[in-house]
Amino acid sequence: MAKSATNQLARRDNTVSMAITDLSHDAVTEISNSLRPLLADVFALYLKTKNFHWHMSGRHFRDYHLLLDEHADQIFAMSDDIAERARKIGGTTLRSISDVASHQRLKDNNEETLTAEEMLAELRADNLHFTKSLRETHALCDEHDDIATTSLIEVWIDQTERRTWFLSQILTEI
Repeated sequence: MAKSATNQLARRDNTVSMAITDLSHDAVTEISNSLRPLLADVFALYLKTKNFHWHMSGRHFRDYHLLLDEHADQIFAMSDDIAERARKIGGTTLRSISDVASHQRLKDNNEETLTAEEMLAELRADNLHFTKSLRETHALCDEHDDIATTSLIEVWIDQTERRTWFLSQILTEI
């Protein structure tokens, strides 16, 4: 009886997954596996950006403080879209802080004292790395004809390049 119930649940889960998308099982697995570290990096970049926002000081404090708050809001806004996209196609996503830590590729920064220049340079480097990760995921999604995910990623690439551009322009004058 228990085995029969387990089989019924497994069949129901497979039916639900198959009904969610016309993407192949392999495509769903590969795309979900690519979105998971992307989402982890979003959380890492968000928290680092807020950390630097909170700990910014110096002559241009107000400008940098407001800029990093704007960047953090934009970064955080990606998180729900990424997670929901993985779920929409039948995949899974992150479940906890430890799950984030095990998938993130961007490094944390726990330094107590950093200059504004060091903070901005690190964020610029992280945004550049994040753009590279976005492009890799875009290529994978394009390979599987996942137009909806590629479309979202194109917007995120543009946003990330804009953040990188702003940070780069500021750093030319520091």
